[in-house]
Amino acid sequence: MSDHEKKQTYIEWAKEKYNQQYEVWMPWIEDNFLKYFTKDNKASYATKDTLDKSKVTGVKQVDTLQDGVHNLVSGQVGQGGLLQPVGDIASKEGINRAERGGKDDKGGYIPSGLSSIPGLGGSK
Repeated sequence: MSDHEKKQTYIEWAKEKYNQQYEVWMPWIEDNFLKYFTKDNKASYATKDTLDKSKVTGVKQVDTLQDGVHNLVSGQVGQGGLLQPVGDIASKEGINRAERGGKDDKGGYIPSGLSSIPGLGGSK
């Protein structure tokens, strides 16, 4: 194998390892950033972002009212909201899994709470 081929092989290996680590760590970094620096989780952040794109008018007062409603709605699934447990589960089992191609943070496809159910491939 020539030096050029060895370098190409190493570059491909490094790219693969980087992508694997990115897939594992980036959702964790995003979750912790939102937890410590905002009052959002990924579900409330995505909700707020989606609602902000749906502003109807260019009137400042109406836009301010819409912002308040959007913050109220997204705040219910964020930290301290009535639906925070739902938002946390949606963030972890929905958004993070989607970012990882359906896998959880350990690389499996079955949610950890279901792994003990017989017939799902988990162990007791």
